[in-house]
Amino acid sequence: MFTGIVETVGRIVRIEKDIDNLILHIESPIAHELKIDQSVAHNGICLTVTAINDSTHTVCAVPETIQKTSIATWQVEGKINLERCMHLNDRMDGHIVQGHVDTTALCTQRIDGINNWQFTFSIDSSFAPLIIEKGSVTVNGTSLTCFNVSPNSFDVAIIPYTFEHTNFPSIQVNSSVNIEFDIVGKYITRMLTLQTIKK
Repeated sequence: MFTGIVETVGRIVRIEKDIDNLILHIESPIAHELKIDQSVAHNGICLTVTAINDSTHTVCAVPETIQKTSIATWQVEGKINLERCMHLNDRMDGHIVQGHVDTTALCTQRIDGINNWQFTFSIDSSFAPLIIEKGSVTVNGTSLTCFNVSPNSFDVAIIPYTFEHTNFPSIQVNSSVNIEFDIVGKYITRMLTLQTIKK
């Protein structure tokens, strides 16, 4: 489990194709602290560390992950938000994040202020029940509060610290990002759907 509080930003140094899988080698300041088999969120995708070499760690993405996330669009030298799974005695500074990406979203607008940034993301309207005004959403593994929610879009505002310590500077109009909706909202929506079916 994660919190959506990004620890550091990694750099993709190599991408390899292994039949249907993608093998990614990522350089980061925390690589030497990682362990093989450890779960790490990469732009919100929970991936298992398979190898460690000095300042670089390796992960593997299977077809399901490739199809449901933005990972197929990643390129060498790309910046990736990284977060290790939380300890049971950690503070919950963000919100409950599983690292299971629900969908991707497209950035449709970016407004650069003097010391703040606002992004608009479009989503498929089928996900509308999972997002509410002032609710939590995870964008590329970053826990954020959404506003200006419509049936197929929402906005987020980024403070200077978050902008400087995540890969948000690289997100432009038409960039694809990974989205994970609040787990509580997903369970409530599922229960209500089942109750409707029973009736």
